[in-house]
Amino acid sequence: MSSPASYFCPLCQQALILSDKTYCCANNHSFDQAKQGYVNLLPVQFKHSKAPGDNKDMVFARRAFLDKGFYQPLVAKMLALYQRYGEQNAPLLDAGCGEGFYTHQHKTETNEVYGVDIAKETIKIAAKRYQNCHFSVGTLSKLSFSDNYFSWLISVYAPILETEFTRLLKNGGYLLTVTPAALHLFELKQLIYRQANEHDVSKSQINELTLIEEQKLTYPMHFDNSIDVLNLLAMTPFAFKASPTLITQLQTMTQFTCQADFLLRLYKKID
Repeated sequence: MSSPASYFCPLCQQALILSDKTYCCANNHSFDQAKQGYVNLLPVQFKHSKAPGDNKDMVFARRAFLDKGFYQPLVAKMLALYQRYGEQNAPLLDAGCGEGFYTHQHKTETNEVYGVDIAKETIKIAAKRYQNCHFSVGTLSKLSFSDNYFSWLISVYAPILETEFTRLLKNGGYLLTVTPAALHLFELKQLIYRQANEHDVSKSQINELTLIEEQKLTYPMHFDNSIDVLNLLAMTPFAFKASPTLITQLQTMTQFTCQADFLLRLYKKID
């Protein structure tokens, strides 16, 4: 990493200073840096369950699927917007970063890139794999950064918490959200539900930021083995609805085509 991470204490909002692999604030609240390089900034009183966030199986399935490049066209769209509008030397945050797939692809030689997720096991994987980014465990509703710190913030399939995101963005900063468009993974849904419904594409109610650009990205994904299809299923909420019969059917599948359908919305913080 090029420089120490700039975190604030989640308990008292004082700056955290890294010394000998421990982050400590002026009030002596301390948070140890794990051997993988991440720091857990989610105090136990902020947790709503013992192990919040995605489980290990979902994380490993998602990583295997994404590593095959099926969502790389989405990354290309995201990076094109970042290169067009973003301040390339300023700090960037991936809020709800998962295993860091989108996070690390925004890292350049001159910017500082942060990824935050509530799932500790997910962050552990991200930090071990992408050591040029800063990763922390935390809740999106109370992020451990100072006001107006980021010029670019991304939210891919994660909760959009406008008040907190607006606090973190400096004036002129941008929020890029990625959500499913109407027909995202529709063919997969048709295998699971008797009546598959299209995704609701209405915008989240965002009042403090100005929508400046909206793009739709649609393309077919062709699968020639069952493993990729099973990984796709496992990384979605649909997995909880899949019957044992369907799993058996998918295990014998040699050809399957499913649509990727994304909505990208770029918002700007304007005085």
